[in-house]
Amino acid sequence: MTTTAEPLLPRARRSLFDRWQDLLAADPRVRTLYDRLAPVLVVLLAAALRFWNLANPHDAMNQFDETYYVKDAWTLTQLGYEGSWPDGNDAFLAGDANSFSAEPGFVIHPPLGKWLIALGMLAFGPETGWGWRFTTALAGTASVLVLMLIARRMTGSTNVAVLAGFFLAIDGLSIAMSRLALLDGMLTFWVLLAVLFVVIDRERTMERIAVTVGARFAGDTGPVWGPILWNRPWIVAAGAALGAATAVKWSGVWVLAGLGVYLVVTDALARRRAGVLVWPTDAVRQGAVTFVLLVPVAFVVYLASWTGWLVTDGGYDRHVADANPATGLFAWVPLSLQSLWQHHITMFNSASNIVGGHPYSSPAWQWPLLLRPTGMYYRFIAEGEAGCDAAGGCSQSISSMPNPLLWWAGVAAVLYLVYRFVVRRDWRDALVLTAIGVTYGPWLLYPDRTIFQFYTVLMMPFMMLALVFALRDIAGPRGADDYRRLTGQRLVWVFLGVVVALSVFWYPLVSAMQITYEYWFVHTWMPGWGA
Repeated sequence: MTTTAEPLLPRARRSLFDRWQDLLAADPRVRTLYDRLAPVLVVLLAAALRFWNLANPHDAMNQFDETYYVKDAWTLTQLGYEGSWPDGNDAFLAGDANSFSAEPGFVIHPPLGKWLIALGMLAFGPETGWGWRFTTALAGTASVLVLMLIARRMTGSTNVAVLAGFFLAIDGLSIAMSRLALLDGMLTFWVLLAVLFVVIDRERTMERIAVTVGARFAGDTGPVWGPILWNRPWIVAAGAALGAATAVKWSGVWVLAGLGVYLVVTDALARRRAGVLVWPTDAVRQGAVTFVLLVPVAFVVYLASWTGWLVTDGGYDRHVADANPATGLFAWVPLSLQSLWQHHITMFNSASNIVGGHPYSSPAWQWPLLLRPTGMYYRFIAEGEAGCDAAGGCSQSISSMPNPLLWWAGVAAVLYLVYRFVVRRDWRDALVLTAIGVTYGPWLLYPDRTIFQFYTVLMMPFMMLALVFALRDIAGPRGADDYRRLTGQRLVWVFLGVVVALSVFWYPLVSAMQITYEYWFVHTWMPGWGA
C-alpha cells in the first residue's frame, strides 16, 4: 500500500497549469498549436480593444494634441511640410480639410510620426477619426506582437511571451495611446522593434565570439585578440529602427545611445568569458565597428524623414541659412542642410523652454507613484442629451490611466529586477533595465520642463517584461516541489484575475465610452485622477 500511495500524493497535488505543461510536452502537435494560436489570440484581443469604435470621439482634437498632429499630417501630404491653419478646429471637424494655408507652421517634433498618421488619412480620408487614428491603433497592436517576440526570444517560453503581450494588450495607458493620433505609441513600436533586433543579434554574436575565440586557443593561453565582427545585419536593422524612432520624437536618441552602450558592454563581457587576454581593448575595437553599423544608418533614416521639407521651399526656416551661410570648415554643406541644422536649433530651444503651467503636467519623479495621469479628453453630458438617461448626467473620457495594479506591480518588479541582476547578473535583466533606464532616466534631467505622465507608454512594455519575470519567479521553478509550485501559481492566478477585473473596470475611461457620471467618479481614487 505504501509503495503505491506515495507517488500518487505529489501527482494529486500538481497544479492544473503543470498538468497542461505536461500535455504540451507529451504531444508536439498540441505544443505547436499552442505556440502559434496563443500569440494570435492576444494580438486579436489587442486589436479589438484598440480599433473598436476608433472614430469616437470625433472632437478629441479640441482638447489635446491631436489638434497639432492630425492637421500637420494632412498638410504634409498636400505641401510636403507642415502648413498653417486658422484658429479652432470647427471647419476641419466639419469635413473641410482644405482650410490650411501655404504659410509654414512651426513644429517641435520631426515629421515621421505625422507622415505615418497621414497614411491612415490617405487610406480612409481626413474627415473622421478612423483615418486620423488608424496607424496609431495599428502601431499599438503591432507593439503587442513585437513584445511577445522579444519575450519569446529572451526566455524561450511561449507562456512568458503570451503573458507579457496580454498585459500590454489590456493595459489602459497602452490602449489610450493607441486610440488617439499622438506620437508616443509610434515611438514605442520603433523602440520595441530595435530591442527585438538587438536580442536577435545577441543570439548570433555570443556564439560566434565563443566559437571563433575557442578556435584560436593555444594550449592554456587564450588569444590576445578576439574577432572583429562586421557581419551583424541585425545591428544595422536596429539602427534603422532607432533612426525611425528618433524621427518620430527626439527621445528616441536616448534609446540609440543606451542600446549602443549595451552592445559594447555585452561584447566586452563575451570576450572576457571566451578568454581573450586584452578583452577591454578588444571591446573598444569592436565598439568602433558597432558604432559604424548602428549610428550612420540611424542618421540616414532620420534625415530621410525630412525629405518633404528638403525638396520643397515653404517649410519653416527652410531658407534661414541663405542670408547667413556657413563659412570655413562647413562652407561645403548645402544650404538646405545648413537651414535644417538651424531649424533643429530653433526646435530644440523651443522644446526645452516649455515650462508654462499645465493642469495635467507631471514631473518624472511622480510617474512611479501614478499621481497625475493625463486627461486627453473629457465631456460631460447632461441628463436627456445624447442618449444619456442617468439622473446625474453622463461622461466620456480618454485618460492615460494604466491598469493601476499592473503599473504599481511593474514598478515593484523593476526594483526586484535590479536586485536579481545584482545577484544573478543575467543578460535579460540587464537589457530590460537598460531599456527602462533610457526611457525614464532622461526625463529626470528636466524637472522644470512641462512633461506628462503619458510619456510612460514607452516604458510600459519593458515594465511588463520585468513583471512577467517576477511572476515566473513567484510561480516557482519547474523543478520545485509541488506545494511550492501550487502556492506560487495560485498567487499568480489571483493576481491575473484582479488585473483583468481592473482592466474591465477602467476600459470605459480610456476608450471614450459613454458612462454615467457616477461610474466615472468612482474611479477617482486619488485627487490627481480627476478631470
